[in-house]
Amino acid sequence: MRVLIVEDDDAMASALLAAVVSAGHKPHRVARGADALLVHRDYEVILMDLGLPDIDGLELLRKLRQVTDSPILILTARDDERSVVLGLRSGADDYLVKPVKLVELLARIEAVTRRVAKAAGNRPHSLVIGDLDVDLDRRVAVVGSRELQLTATEFDLLALLARNAGSVVTREQILDALWGDAFLASSRSLDVHLTGLRAKLGLPGFIINVRGVGYRIEAEPA
Repeated sequence: MRVLIVEDDDAMASALLAAVVSAGHKPHRVARGADALLVHRDYEVILMDLGLPDIDGLELLRKLRQVTDSPILILTARDDERSVVLGLRSGADDYLVKPVKLVELLARIEAVTRRVAKAAGNRPHSLVIGDLDVDLDRRVAVVGSRELQLTATEFDLLALLARNAGSVVTREQILDALWGDAFLASSRSLDVHLTGLRAKLGLPGFIINVRGVGYRIEAEPA
């Protein structure tokens, strides 16, 4: 499993890297929250400190939770009840107080590994929503008997919305998934691709604009 370690203390980072490698995982360490936001998509588990040099860890956690469902484990010296509650309520899957027992940490990682593997096994190969049929493996979308001539970005956008049919996908989630940075990418690019996708679908009202939040495909997948 690919593990992202967000830790600015070199000694702690070295210990975490060695422990994660010893368990057969593939770790990568960054020292800044901004770097974590740029690379998080490449990792299946995130271990993060709260005391980072460029951004408060709780703010980083909230930003990550806007764009990823990957398990996030907090490793921090903050052991007060308020910090623990805020961390868990902000989206952390687990909260460990330093000094962390590495055996316990590895056990927690193994637990989330099993959860991720189970979820991956349930991912669909195709999605059918009304007249729309999206083949995720072949990257082909068909409305009725009409195959859509989509660009790569338009297909990725459609697939993302279709996977979450019935739920709102925020602009931040879309920008992060398609352009790699929810907080720096140009939202104008999204608007252009969305306009093109809607025109090619030819299904008025199929992609709903949720003002100030994001977009939703109303129907549930078949």
